[in-house]
Amino acid sequence: MKHDIESRDDLEQLVRIFYDKVRSDAELAPIFNSIITDWEPHLQKITDFWEQHLFGVQKYKGNPIEVHNKVDARMKNNVTAHNFGTWLFYWMQTLDELFEGPNKEVLKFKARKMQTVFFVNIVQARSKT
Repeated sequence: MKHDIESRDDLEQLVRIFYDKVRSDAELAPIFNSIITDWEPHLQKITDFWEQHLFGVQKYKGNPIEVHNKVDARMKNNVTAHNFGTWLFYWMQTLDELFEGPNKEVLKFKARKMQTVFFVNIVQARSKT
């Protein structure tokens, strides 16, 4: 039986399964696998990120907008809205496979919002170069 996201352990499970999908996707794998060479620290950092956004735990250190802008620059400005849509598809799919409840819905809402904010910032950063 599914349950709601209640702990860091739940978030870590979500992040690991989600990134397994991303890392094997024909569209996303070349982006992620060319940039992330040591996956364990990345998975922990992303778990920190979602733990902060869901539970208010202040562990995450970083600037995700800046990071995504640098990824786009490294990919020669070829990160697309479709890439973000594919990312969001896997995020939603993984949430639905594993969990049910209000925290799952919060993470869906936040991911939709972040997808838009990150891509808009990428496009704006391109116009400054």
